[in-house]
Amino acid sequence: MRRSSYRPILYLQFFLLFVDLFVNSFSDLLRMANVIQLVLYIIQDVCLVFAVIVVFLVFFNTFIFQAGLVGLLIRKFKTTIIVTLTYFILCVGLHVWAMSLRWEDPNRYIWNNGFQAMFVFQRVGAVFYYYFYKRTALRLGDPRFYQDSDWLRREFAKVGR
Repeated sequence: MRRSSYRPILYLQFFLLFVDLFVNSFSDLLRMANVIQLVLYIIQDVCLVFAVIVVFLVFFNTFIFQAGLVGLLIRKFKTTIIVTLTYFILCVGLHVWAMSLRWEDPNRYIWNNGFQAMFVFQRVGAVFYYYFYKRTALRLGDPRFYQDSDWLRREFAKVGR
C-alpha cells in the first residue's frame, strides 16, 4: 500500500483511539443525564468495533493475505487481536454495570468493591489496547506486508514445511 493511501487509514485509526480515550476520560464527568452517558458508551463500543473492522480490512489488503498466508498475519498480530477483544468485553461489562447501577439516579454513589475492580481492569486494559492497537496500526504501514520480498518467501517456506 502506498503511503498516500495508508495515511487516511492511519488517521482514522488514531481518531478511533482518541474517541475511546475521550470517553474513558470524561464519561463520568458527563453523567448529568443517563442518556448522555449511554450515548457515550454506545459511541465507544461502536468505535471499538470499527477499530477491529479497520484492522481486518487492512489485513485483507496485504500481500500476505492475498498470498494465502492468513495464519502468518494472525500469528504476527495475535496479541493485538486478543487484547482488543478482551478490552471490548471489559468495556461492555463496565458500561452495562455502570448503567444498571446509575439508571435511577445518575449522581448515586456506585463505587462498591466489585465495580471498582472492574473499573481498574477496564482502565488497565485500555492502556494495553492503546499500545497494541497503535503498534499494529503503525506496523501495518510497513511496505513488507504489501509486496513480495525475501522475508515473505522465508516465512512462506516455514509454513510450507
